[in-house]
Amino acid sequence: MATRRPARKGSAKGVAKGVPAEAKAGAAAGSPDERALVEAAQSDPAKFEALYELQFERIYAFVASRVRDRASAEDVTSEVFHKALGSLASYEWRGVPFAAWLLRIATNAIVDHAKRAAREFPAPPDPPDLADDPDMQASEMRSIEHRAKLFRLVGQLPAVQKQVVYERFVEQRSIREIALRLGKTEGAVKQLQLRAVQNLRAQMEGGHG
Repeated sequence: MATRRPARKGSAKGVAKGVPAEAKAGAAAGSPDERALVEAAQSDPAKFEALYELQFERIYAFVASRVRDRASAEDVTSEVFHKALGSLASYEWRGVPFAAWLLRIATNAIVDHAKRAAREFPAPPDPPDLADDPDMQASEMRSIEHRAKLFRLVGQLPAVQKQVVYERFVEQRSIREIALRLGKTEGAVKQLQLRAVQNLRAQMEGGHG
């Protein structure tokens, strides 16, 4: 669930220089601030960092919901931002969220990933091409935002709770397997899982994070 941020290929690391923090913080999807970030990145690719930071969790949540393997989801997400950076000069602002364009790229990247994996595993159904409608279905965007928030909150859990959540729900390990790996009793692992779930539920219902 929680994930490291994939390093983008061909772009600078760190916070983008020359992009005011308040502009980045206030760049709601489709807002004038978001447009300013896009135009800044088109003028100077090093400033793409701000868009990456703004959109990463949303795009990763979308990819991870369709690419179940964590490493593959991270690779596909990296590919999405790499392709976005390479095509940014041709992007035209039309007043819709920048995320809609990224999700078009993500949809194609997921399909390409499924085709590459088809030689070894049955290909999953193609994801819906949400980008056919630049405005997207509101319910789908809410679902993506919900998953993005959940990933963010998992990353804030105490280390041992985070590990239990990852191994239990991402790697699908049994309580017994996790107990052996952590050197704890099964009862202790169950308690860690319970506390983690309670923490996440409280954060999600309380609107924090």
